[in-house]
Amino acid sequence: MSRPNRLSGLLPPTALERNLALQSVLSAFATGSFLTGTAVFFTQIVGLSGAQVGLGMSVAAAVGLALSIPLGRLTDRVGAKPLWIVTALLEAGLYFIWPLIGSFAAFVVMLAVLASVETAGRAARQVYRIAAFPRDTRVRAMAYQRAARNVGYTLGAGAGGVALGIGTREAIIAVPLLTGALLVVNAVMVAGLPAIERPPDVETDLEAMGPAAWRNRGYVGVALCNAVLASNQQLLNVVVPLWLVERTDAPQELLAWLFGTNTVLAVALQVRAARGADSVAGGLRAFRWSGYAFLASCLVISVTHETVGWVSIVLIWVGHVTITGAELWQSAGDWSLSVELADARRQGDYQGLWGMGYSVESIVFPALYTFLALTWGPPGWLVIAALALAATALAHPAARAAERHLVRVGAPVAA
Repeated sequence: MSRPNRLSGLLPPTALERNLALQSVLSAFATGSFLTGTAVFFTQIVGLSGAQVGLGMSVAAAVGLALSIPLGRLTDRVGAKPLWIVTALLEAGLYFIWPLIGSFAAFVVMLAVLASVETAGRAARQVYRIAAFPRDTRVRAMAYQRAARNVGYTLGAGAGGVALGIGTREAIIAVPLLTGALLVVNAVMVAGLPAIERPPDVETDLEAMGPAAWRNRGYVGVALCNAVLASNQQLLNVVVPLWLVERTDAPQELLAWLFGTNTVLAVALQVRAARGADSVAGGLRAFRWSGYAFLASCLVISVTHETVGWVSIVLIWVGHVTITGAELWQSAGDWSLSVELADARRQGDYQGLWGMGYSVESIVFPALYTFLALTWGPPGWLVIAALALAATALAHPAARAAERHLVRVGAPVAA
């Protein structure tokens, strides 16, 4: 009798949560399969150099940053579900075009357009999820969806790895075509989701719906603090692998085990980590735990340049587990504070601004953290930890300022 109960605990309890979790698996599987072979596709099929690929991705990140707020406001104008459907179809179509790209200029334009579509789609998806779930189940539903996306990315990485293993031109070109086909199915799934109510003032001038999100300085501050804590991804995916290879005696094969551990923990513990984070106080508490885990990870990994053998392996693994904890708690705080501190009349505008923080994070922290860790060594790790702790501390007064702003502008209480 206990086995069914344990299995049911891993599955979302409501039909809408299950449908969105399934949609998350599918969309992550699609994009994950392409991301696995991105470097190979762009260099071997498109014929670009590594420097050109990096430059194109930087341009795309800048475009996403610049358009975050305008595309978030577009969600308020046209509605979350219609925009989500359109962007899902456009994204699918763009992947079908990838095999036709044959120059650096076309590559940059393509990435910029794809970044714009993805930015609009993320804002629309987020606003839909906010409107689709009541306050007491919203964070739990988003936790299930994040866990599902981790499953999807893992499956997609496996599919992409198969194509790379085959290695032929046809196999590599098949990856973006597979991604596009799966994203068409994803768009159909999105179209089948229940409709949501739009704010009653959505057809009026946006200023009549309350001041623009950027005027809520407290919210801007919390979004920036979240961006710093979200830089755990740069530690997981960029800094720790480079540190392991260049500054420790740990075997490179350990990287596969580290990423595997991260995936398993994210799938198994994301919902648990999100418990209690369904209010401003709960979101701030999750941020604190994220900061503590961030600190622990930096302290543990910073000493591994002097350890040897199994000591290095164990410490790096422990550091990777703690930074995974920082990831899980930061996500929980994100889902709570991004909604609870937003004006419900301009949810798209606010979520677009919140998304800018992630764009800043992806642009700034890979280079900054790599420089601090690999050039400064242990003192650099302490600086990284100090940044995380500062963001944790500053998020609290910023959140209070955001709450006071909402009261001043007469924003409705979050439902």
